[in-house]
Amino acid sequence: MDLLTLPFMQYALVAAVIIGLAAPSLGIYLVQRRLSLIGDGIGHVALTGVGVGLLTDNSPVLTAVLVATAGAVGVELIRERGRTSGDLALAMLFYGGIAGGVLLVGLSDGAGNSNLMQYLFGSLLTTSPEDLALIGGLGAAVLAAMLVFRPALFALCNDEEYARVSGLPVRTLNLLLAVTTAVTVTIAMRTVGLLLVSALMVVPVAAAQQVTRGFRSTMALAMLIGVLAAVAGILLSAEVDTAPGATIVLLALAAFVATAVGGALARRFRRERERPPAATEPPDVVLHV
Repeated sequence: MDLLTLPFMQYALVAAVIIGLAAPSLGIYLVQRRLSLIGDGIGHVALTGVGVGLLTDNSPVLTAVLVATAGAVGVELIRERGRTSGDLALAMLFYGGIAGGVLLVGLSDGAGNSNLMQYLFGSLLTTSPEDLALIGGLGAAVLAAMLVFRPALFALCNDEEYARVSGLPVRTLNLLLAVTTAVTVTIAMRTVGLLLVSALMVVPVAAAQQVTRGFRSTMALAMLIGVLAAVAGILLSAEVDTAPGATIVLLALAAFVATAVGGALARRFRRERERPPAATEPPDVVLHV
């Protein structure tokens, strides 16, 4: 393909591989804790960071990382120390983030409004070498944290009280999940878009759960699905001229449908094989001819 020789396509593909690995590796913990929608909330806060970058002529990716991280940590501390429940804190994250983003983008120049669409829905043309370096460094940090702290995070996500009794640093681990979620959302906004990045964290995990049983195998398959969906989505969107973020998410959803149907058929076939043959009772009357 001639497109693969173009620098922006190479940058986009490398970014897609990084995000396809990092997003599901974090998403499996969020799904385990039933926080699948937290990525959307942090995406709204990242929109405020994008507005700060456009208004001050700084890198929107960097300002989005900083603002989203601060917002995620703040909401986690409110949830832990205050009387605010998790869903209410998440709602405040949604509303405050979108309001701040719209306000700041409105204060920026006219070009900022058109550039904003690239961050909301993703764009192949916006991944620069500087952005790629930032995405690579932060994505590697997220992936390393999810793999290194996997036993502790697994215990936390399954039973927070048990993790606290076991002596694990629950507050630190919760803050780690909040910070890495903010980082993952913001580094993926160039490829997938802020409005769709949460799907890349959740849908590959949901697809992998249809055909796997163990936590480790689910994580590995989810990361594979994430990479395949991200790379195939980038290539397909460049060929047919569609939005890359929407294409990636639709491919991930197609993978979910395929694994759900395949898993159901496999379980049905397994039950049929394991079912004992029906016992035949001898007849009450035997006729001799």
